[in-house]
Amino acid sequence: MAYGSNPYGGFSAYREIGVKTASQGKLVVMLYDGAVSNLEKAIALISEDGKIAPGSIENFGNYLQKVMDIITELEVSLNMEQGGEIAKNLMSLYVFFNKQILDCTISHDKKKLSFVRDMLSQLQDSWISASNSTANAQTKIPGTAPSLNITG
Repeated sequence: MAYGSNPYGGFSAYREIGVKTASQGKLVVMLYDGAVSNLEKAIALISEDGKIAPGSIENFGNYLQKVMDIITELEVSLNMEQGGEIAKNLMSLYVFFNKQILDCTISHDKKKLSFVRDMLSQLQDSWISASNSTANAQTKIPGTAPSLNITG
Protein backbone atom coordinates (compact mmCIF):
# COMPACT_ATOMS: atom_id res chain seq x y z
CA MET A 1 0.00 0.00 0.00
CA ALA A 2 1.40 3.42 -0.96
CA TYR A 3 0.62 5.10 2.36
CA GLY A 4 1.92 2.47 4.78
CA SER A 5 -0.24 0.10 6.75
CA ASN A 6 -3.02 2.63 7.35
CA PRO A 7 -5.91 1.67 5.03
CA TYR A 8 -7.09 5.30 5.21
CA GLY A 9 -3.68 6.74 4.34
CA GLY A 10 -4.91 8.14 1.06
CA PHE A 11 -7.64 10.10 2.80
CA SER A 12 -5.22 11.28 5.46
CA ALA A 13 -2.75 12.49 2.84
CA TYR A 14 -5.57 14.23 0.97
CA ARG A 15 -6.72 15.96 4.17
CA GLU A 16 -3.15 17.04 4.98
CA ILE A 17 -2.80 18.64 1.55
CA GLY A 18 -6.17 20.33 2.04
CA VAL A 19 -5.03 21.83 5.34
CA LYS A 20 -1.71 23.02 3.90
CA THR A 21 -3.39 24.74 0.95
CA ALA A 22 -6.49 26.11 2.70
CA SER A 23 -7.09 29.82 3.13
CA GLN A 24 -7.19 31.28 6.63
CA GLY A 25 -10.97 31.40 6.58
CA LYS A 26 -11.18 27.77 5.47
CA LEU A 27 -8.78 26.75 8.27
CA VAL A 28 -11.01 28.42 10.84
CA VAL A 29 -14.03 26.63 9.36
CA MET A 30 -12.14 23.32 9.59
CA LEU A 31 -11.38 23.99 13.26
CA TYR A 32 -15.03 24.71 13.98
CA ASP A 33 -16.00 21.57 12.06
CA GLY A 34 -13.69 19.49 14.25
CA ALA A 35 -15.08 21.03 17.42
CA VAL A 36 -18.71 20.51 16.41
CA SER A 37 -18.04 16.95 15.25
CA ASN A 38 -16.30 15.97 18.50
CA LEU A 39 -19.05 17.58 20.59
CA GLU A 40 -21.65 15.58 18.68
CA LYS A 41 -19.72 12.38 19.39
CA ALA A 42 -19.46 13.24 23.09
CA ILE A 43 -23.15 14.15 23.34
CA ALA A 44 -24.10 10.85 21.69
CA LEU A 45 -22.38 8.96 24.53
CA ILE A 46 -24.58 10.52 27.23
CA SER A 47 -27.78 8.63 27.99
CA GLU A 48 -31.05 10.42 28.75
CA ASP A 49 -30.39 10.03 32.48
CA GLY A 50 -27.01 11.76 32.15
CA LYS A 51 -24.88 8.65 32.44
CA ILE A 52 -22.08 7.37 30.26
CA ALA A 53 -21.45 3.65 29.82
CA PRO A 54 -18.25 2.61 31.64
CA GLY A 55 -16.63 1.52 28.38
CA SER A 56 -17.28 4.94 26.80
CA ILE A 57 -15.92 7.22 29.54
CA GLU A 58 -12.44 7.43 28.01
CA ASN A 59 -13.84 8.26 24.56
CA PHE A 60 -16.10 10.91 26.10
CA GLY A 61 -13.12 12.54 27.80
CA ASN A 62 -11.03 12.36 24.63
CA TYR A 63 -13.76 14.01 22.54
CA LEU A 64 -14.14 16.85 25.03
CA GLN A 65 -10.36 17.30 25.26
CA LYS A 66 -10.16 17.62 21.48
CA VAL A 67 -12.89 20.28 21.54
CA MET A 68 -11.11 22.23 24.27
CA ASP A 69 -7.82 21.99 22.33
CA ILE A 70 -9.52 23.35 19.22
CA ILE A 71 -11.15 26.19 21.13
CA THR A 72 -7.80 27.02 22.74
CA GLU A 73 -6.22 27.11 19.28
CA LEU A 74 -8.93 29.51 18.16
CA GLU A 75 -8.27 31.64 21.27
CA VAL A 76 -4.52 31.95 20.78
CA SER A 77 -5.03 32.71 17.10
CA LEU A 78 -7.06 35.83 17.78
CA ASN A 79 -5.35 39.08 16.87
CA MET A 80 -6.52 41.25 19.76
CA GLU A 81 -4.85 44.41 18.42
CA GLN A 82 -6.36 44.38 14.95
CA GLY A 83 -9.51 42.42 15.73
CA GLY A 84 -11.03 45.06 17.96
CA GLU A 85 -14.38 44.40 19.59
CA ILE A 86 -15.05 41.27 17.52
CA ALA A 87 -11.85 39.61 18.73
CA LYS A 88 -12.67 40.55 22.35
CA ASN A 89 -16.15 39.08 22.01
CA LEU A 90 -14.81 35.89 20.43
CA MET A 91 -12.25 35.55 23.23
CA SER A 92 -15.02 35.85 25.82
CA LEU A 93 -17.05 33.21 24.02
CA TYR A 94 -14.11 30.82 23.73
CA VAL A 95 -13.30 31.16 27.44
CA PHE A 96 -16.98 30.56 28.26
CA PHE A 97 -17.11 27.50 25.97
CA ASN A 98 -14.04 25.92 27.55
CA LYS A 99 -15.42 26.51 31.06
CA GLN A 100 -18.73 24.90 30.10
CA ILE A 101 -17.01 21.91 28.51
CA LEU A 102 -14.68 21.47 31.48
CA ASP A 103 -17.71 21.46 33.78
CA CYS A 104 -19.38 18.84 31.57
CA THR A 105 -16.44 16.46 31.88
CA ILE A 106 -17.82 15.78 35.35
CA SER A 107 -21.50 16.73 35.16
CA HIS A 108 -22.21 15.08 31.77
CA ASP A 109 -24.76 17.84 31.14
CA LYS A 110 -26.13 17.11 27.70
CA LYS A 111 -27.97 20.46 27.50
CA LYS A 112 -24.80 22.48 28.17
CA LEU A 113 -22.84 20.54 25.59
CA SER A 114 -25.66 20.92 23.06
CA PHE A 115 -25.74 24.67 23.71
CA VAL A 116 -21.98 24.97 23.12
CA ARG A 117 -22.27 22.82 19.99
CA ASP A 118 -25.08 25.00 18.64
CA MET A 119 -23.13 28.20 19.32
CA LEU A 120 -20.01 26.81 17.65
CA SER A 121 -22.11 25.71 14.70
CA GLN A 122 -23.52 29.23 14.33
CA LEU A 123 -20.01 30.70 14.47
CA GLN A 124 -18.91 28.15 11.88
CA ASP A 125 -21.73 29.24 9.57
CA SER A 126 -20.59 32.85 9.94
CA TRP A 127 -17.01 31.90 9.07
CA ILE A 128 -18.21 29.91 6.06
CA SER A 129 -20.03 33.00 4.78
CA ALA A 130 -17.05 35.24 5.51
CA SER A 131 -14.51 32.92 3.90
CA ASN A 132 -16.72 32.44 0.83
CA SER A 133 -17.20 36.16 0.38
CA THR A 134 -13.48 36.91 0.80
CA ALA A 135 -12.59 34.07 -1.56
CA ASN A 136 -15.01 35.40 -4.16
CA ALA A 137 -13.65 38.93 -3.74
CA GLN A 138 -10.08 37.57 -3.94
CA THR A 139 -9.10 39.54 -0.83
CA LYS A 140 -7.60 38.47 2.42
CA ILE A 141 -9.37 38.78 5.74
CA PRO A 142 -8.48 42.23 7.15
CA GLY A 143 -5.81 42.20 9.82
CA THR A 144 -4.65 38.65 9.19
CA ALA A 145 -1.17 37.47 8.50
CA PRO A 146 -0.11 34.56 6.25
CA SER A 147 -0.42 32.14 9.19
CA LEU A 148 -3.65 31.41 11.06
CA ASN A 149 -4.29 34.71 12.81
CA ILE A 150 -7.94 35.32 13.49
CA THR A 151 -9.15 38.89 13.92
CA GLY A 152 -12.77 38.11 14.46
